[in-house]
Amino acid sequence: MAEAAVRYLVFDVESVADGELVSRLKYPDEGLSAEDAVNRFRAELMEEKGSDFIPYTFQVPVSVAIAKLDIDFNLIDQVVLDAPQFRPPVITDHFWRGWKAYRRPTFVTFNGRAFDIPLMELAAFRFGLSVPDWFNLGAKSFEQSRYRYNMDSHLDLYDVLTNFGASRFTGGLNLAANLLGKPGKMEIEGHMVQDLYHAGQLEEINEYCRCDVMDTYFVFLRCCVLLGKLTLEREQELIQQTKQWLQDRAVETPIYQTYLDGWGDWENPWETGS
Repeated sequence: MAEAAVRYLVFDVESVADGELVSRLKYPDEGLSAEDAVNRFRAELMEEKGSDFIPYTFQVPVSVAIAKLDIDFNLIDQVVLDAPQFRPPVITDHFWRGWKAYRRPTFVTFNGRAFDIPLMELAAFRFGLSVPDWFNLGAKSFEQSRYRYNMDSHLDLYDVLTNFGASRFTGGLNLAANLLGKPGKMEIEGHMVQDLYHAGQLEEINEYCRCDVMDTYFVFLRCCVLLGKLTLEREQELIQQTKQWLQDRAVETPIYQTYLDGWGDWENPWETGS
């Protein structure tokens, strides 16, 4: 990336339960297969809580999509880690080594403080990786990367929109993206990832993750308008520029065309005649 320094990493993680871990801890001595253990745990959670989402502590990353931005919020590139193998240990290693190699750019997520970052930290723990630059224990507590209010290290858009959890943002990323005319959730949703994984559809999971990152990028731009880091006019220029970027790469990466098919333009109330 010699042509532009990476200042922001907008990313999203998709993960699946480690069935062997679930079997060993939740159902010891029952001899359940990994898939059967996961299915049983999901059914129990659904009955108890109305959601079959398995806690992240039982999960491993199988997809990390990242949009690289420069200091002026231009989209430089988008990648999925360890394609096409998508191996959890390698994904985790590339994630943390990449952050350091790009000189510790700001992570940008939607609700990543509650899920994506803790999952990637736990994955580093699981796979025996050292990430001292992230923990930077020698710094003052409020300067450490993991300090909750350090928005230079990690800008969680959910925190921006809820005053760090003081309110709830019902509708999540899907709603935020739709407010801006962007596709939001399409054919695949988060609760489907585990079943796609069992079906061996890792490419589909990663394509879904790419689309979530694009939604997160556009929500990030609007948050930058909200925070006074961008003018509305410049945000609209960046959106059209990114649309062209997607169009130019749609043949090589067909999911971009799918995303464009769901594209909608934000209705600007400040334009003459609106």
